[in-house]
Amino acid sequence: MRFAKTGAALLAALILAMKTGLAPIGPANADEYPSKDIQYIVQAGVGGGSDILARTLAKILVDEKMLPVKVLVENRPGGAGTIAYSFIANHKGDPYMLGGVGVSFFTTPLLGNSPVTYRDFTPLAAIGRSPYILAVRADSKVQSINDIKANPGLRAGTAAAVSDPTLLSAWLGKEIDTEIRVVPFDGEGEVLAAILGGHIDLIFGNPNEILEQVKAGSLRPLAVTAEERMASLPDVPTFKELGIDIVHTQLRGIIMPPDQDPEVVAYWEDVLRKVAESDAWRKQYVERFSEVPAFVGSEEFAAEMERTSAIYETLMRDLGMIN
Repeated sequence: MRFAKTGAALLAALILAMKTGLAPIGPANADEYPSKDIQYIVQAGVGGGSDILARTLAKILVDEKMLPVKVLVENRPGGAGTIAYSFIANHKGDPYMLGGVGVSFFTTPLLGNSPVTYRDFTPLAAIGRSPYILAVRADSKVQSINDIKANPGLRAGTAAAVSDPTLLSAWLGKEIDTEIRVVPFDGEGEVLAAILGGHIDLIFGNPNEILEQVKAGSLRPLAVTAEERMASLPDVPTFKELGIDIVHTQLRGIIMPPDQDPEVVAYWEDVLRKVAESDAWRKQYVERFSEVPAFVGSEEFAAEMERTSAIYETLMRDLGMIN
């Protein structure tokens, strides 16, 4: 993709560079875009759902030759997403940086614990949705939702103070009139290690986080938050089937820092559409992890982010987490 430049625009960019001692960040300093490797910032630790999505996406982009450059994944966990998202937002106009939309993208700002919100980013596209699987360790005495109700104080893990597992644990507790204690960890990988080690009792995990452990027999699923049963777990009921009014999926989308050139947005929207429609994505991500396939372009994704933030705000108010 080639970006046209006028002589005046180029001269202005060169003058700015001489005054500041810095080269301009955007496509103005290259005839071809992209002309260098892309940095993908992950807001969580290695091994979690956001990390797996980023590394799968990066691999497909290179293997399928959808980009002329590499995508380098960098994990910046901590602060319930604040560290990574603040880092991305502070690189205004940088067309060589990507990020993924996680739960903390919405919940941390709603708690008043982040200097940035979803409005401070450039939406590129959403490429899927992830349901959640409620599971226990294979040898757990918890055999059903009724056992959770009969044993108040069971512990669930979460990768942030307020995350989907936090909300789902509180939501389930409210629905069945019991208490589920939530224990925070530094990443989804640590939550998985904690339940496999017997340090917590329950896990709400995305398929890309725990499905392989379920298939290996290390974890035993109790229910899923999808609207319908998952094809990979046909014997596991939805919460709705169990008479519990819980349906929830996690939006999987890609963002960039603010103030992007519209041509950059259009370029990535096209690339991500190709990813979402590719056999490689279907086999390596959607089918492998029983994700809900979807593609939502930049403009619609912006509206979807606004709707998603409103949903989280309503849910957090109903659960008494915010006023």
